Parts: sequence; C-alpha cells; structure tokens
Amino acid sequence: MKQMNTIVKPLLFSALLFASAVMQAQETELELLHVQGQVWMVAGGGGNTTLLVGDQGIVVVDTKLAQASEALISLLDEEFDVPIRWIINTHIHGDHVGGNAAVSQAGDFLTGGPAAIYAHAGVMVSMVTSEAEFAAEALPGNTYGTPSMEFYANGEAVQLIHQPAAHTDGDSIVFFRGSNVLVAGDIFTLGIYPIIDVDNGGSVRGYLDALNNMLAIAIPNGIQQGGTYIIPGHGRITDEYELVNYRDMLTVIYERIEDAIARGLSLEQVKAERLTRDYDPIYGADSGFWTTERFIEVIYAELSQRR
Repeated sequence: MKQMNTIVKPLLFSALLFASAVMQAQETELELLHVQGQVWMVAGGGGNTTLLVGDQGIVVVDTKLAQASEALISLLDEEFDVPIRWIINTHIHGDHVGGNAAVSQAGDFLTGGPAAIYAHAGVMVSMVTSEAEFAAEALPGNTYGTPSMEFYANGEAVQLIHQPAAHTDGDSIVFFRGSNVLVAGDIFTLGIYPIIDVDNGGSVRGYLDALNNMLAIAIPNGIQQGGTYIIPGHGRITDEYELVNYRDMLTVIYERIEDAIARGLSLEQVKAERLTRDYDPIYGADSGFWTTERFIEVIYAELSQRR
C-alpha cells in the first residue's frame, strides 16, 4: 500500500469548535490503513477519517481540518478508482468537519452533483449558529432527528446512531455492519480523559451511556479482542477490550466524585483528594485545552447540579 508524503499544517480554529489542538502535531502526515472488510482509516490532518470503499464509491466519515482537505482528496484519488459519494459527520468540531465543502465538491453523488453529507440534525444546528462561518457547501443536507438513520452502500448497511448529550448533543456513532467496524468519533479518544463539550450540549452521563451503547454493538473475536474493530476520534484502531477499559475508567471516576460530593466535599477538596491518580499516567494532562483538572471540574459541576 502506498503512503502519502504530503505534509499538512493544522488549521487554528475557534475555541467554540472545541479544537483538538493538543492532539495535533505542528506537521502531520496522512496515513492510509486498512481496517477490515471494505473499511479503511486515514490518520493525521485532524480527527481520524474512516472510509467504506466499494464499487459504488467511497463513504467518507469525517473530513478532517480544512487545511488537510486537499491532501485527503489527493490520497483518495491516488488510492481508489471510485468517486466520493457520501460524507458522514460524527459531530460538529472543526477537526472532523473542516474539509466538508472541499471533499463534497470533489465528489460525485449517484444522482449527480457533489457528494451528499449526512449528520444528526444537531450538527446542522450547531454549524448554522456557530461563530465560525461555514460555507453552504459544508452543511449536511441529509440530517436525522430520530434515534438512528440507515442507508445501503457498497453492499452493506451503514447505520448512524445518535448518542444524545455525550461528547456533544449531535454525536453519531457509525456502524458498518458488513465489515464489522464501529466509528466512535470523539466519544472515544485514546490517551486522554473523555472530552465533554458542555457548551455544545455534552454531558458525562450521556458520554457514559454512549460508551455502553457502543459496547452493546461491539462483539470480540476472543478474550475481548479482535472481532468488531473500533475507530476512535483520534489514535490507533482498537477493539472492545480497550473500550471496556475506557468505560470502566470513566465509571470509576464518576462514582468516586459522586461519593465525594455526597460526603460534602468542595470542588477544591475533591481536586486535593486526587481521585484520578491511578488513571492519570494513561489519560491525564497538566497542560493543553483539556486537562485533568478541567475533566474533574466538568464532572463535579454536572453531579452537583443533580443534587
């Protein structure tokens, strides 16, 4: 498999889009990886991009940062002799929707015109009301407000399943049933504590529910490994084993802080208790846009409001 050597500099974008700048290197090389079945992943240039490739064309899940779109389009043209037909957005953030306009315009939908963009209705609302100015061509023209949306592409079912108030209020996980690959978006990000975008409707409880919903779909091949492969918003291809560990980590910390609040501890006292200390070496951060301290503050605030 050929690999791209195009270098892409990340776009700096509004904090309202909850930029994942901490995960972006100053320069990022796009890398194409086969997952299984008809599914591929493109790493680099923003959030992970997932591809379903077949005779009908390419389904593109998340289009990276705007400045990576040219490199992404070039990669697809070079590696696959079929057009881009469909685009799916897992959520609103600019490192996942930034390339929408360019990638869509480079595509060719089955009935003619640019590639169709699919997303939960919450993504459309957030893009229209955002301080960032999205071109009309970047907006999803095919939205859903029901629990799920399905269509058929390249001989297999594609399911978009809404996860309310998780990372944001417009999250979709995407399941390619024939290839047995689950796309998590930023509901699952390796090496960092769960990112809860409260300003865009995210919540810890909804995030936990979404992790459990993904676990209900993922089926391991053996000893919780293999089987259903999971593509996180950032990081390497993974499976149920690591998703279980991630869910368990969030559950344990959530319950520890809940107990601390029941004991009457203030936010500063909870921080002093270091309730995340056994997980900090894996997921913690002392600097950047999403620190361990910020993670604790969000959980504390949400649980305090419920009392």
